[in-house]
Amino acid sequence: MGGAAALEKLMPVVLAFGAGVLLARRKVVPAESSKVFADYAFLFAVPCYLFGNIYGADLSALFAWRAIGGYAAAAALAVVLVAAASALAGIREPRDVALRVMAGVQVNTAYFAVPVFITFFGTAAPIFPVLLFQVCVLSLVVISIMELGRSGPGAGSTAQKLTRAVGASLVTPVVLSCNAGILLNLLSVHVPTVVLDGAAFVGDSASPVALFALGLHLGGMGLDIRGTTREELALIGFKCLAFPLLAWAVCGVLFGVRGPWLTYLVLIAAMPTPQNLFIFAQRYEVGVDLSASVVIKSSVVSLLLLPLWLQTVAG
Repeated sequence: MGGAAALEKLMPVVLAFGAGVLLARRKVVPAESSKVFADYAFLFAVPCYLFGNIYGADLSALFAWRAIGGYAAAAALAVVLVAAASALAGIREPRDVALRVMAGVQVNTAYFAVPVFITFFGTAAPIFPVLLFQVCVLSLVVISIMELGRSGPGAGSTAQKLTRAVGASLVTPVVLSCNAGILLNLLSVHVPTVVLDGAAFVGDSASPVALFALGLHLGGMGLDIRGTTREELALIGFKCLAFPLLAWAVCGVLFGVRGPWLTYLVLIAAMPTPQNLFIFAQRYEVGVDLSASVVIKSSVVSLLLLPLWLQTVAG
């Protein structure tokens, strides 16, 4: 796909995202309402989209184990690199390291990857297995470290902390909808057409609403480029450049992934840091300012680099 074609495909993404930024900056739509739009997308629209598409998918084609294994290996290597870099920088507190690992390795699936893939490829199906891996493995590890580092009243025992971590990872609407779609698909359970049509109707709104919410959030927070620290630059650079290149090398060279799946995996790796980073930082009181800045700035950088990545890996 040429640069012009990539930019043309990107226009709906820019329109929804840019409208959110503009309306928030001009105070036409309160920036605080981004949470309402984001909650609608994350708690309802995206799960509806995921459920309907996974239920009707060919799971044998959807779960390409060589591709998923390659991405998991690339993510594991990225975790080691970020953790090692944090240690060299003098950051050794486990929760601080876990936060930086999440910033550099996890990707924004629900609010960014899903709408981008729908726009470019007409489907977000390739994201499903990576999403499950991210939530059930990467997020579980990060939340476990955060929970184990908690102290004070109500912290509970080690077993209670781990139970909370596992529960928090597995009961999100996105994971539940994916698992429900997989289970009903495997069992060949008939889901009424009216239910699937309803899920599709709601799911179609996931892409623009998620991007609009992200734009509102950015427009309200602002973008202080001059105040960007060296650590923020390093994390954003790793997330938006190094990790996609690492995924390309590991998946393509070591695991022999070719064709569309290599394109999918590189683009997924090129997605920005997830908003959940900021939510976790607030909840556990770790690196709140750093997380907010990385989420916003990596979103902008990823959006700017998307045509380049698409032209490079699919060209």
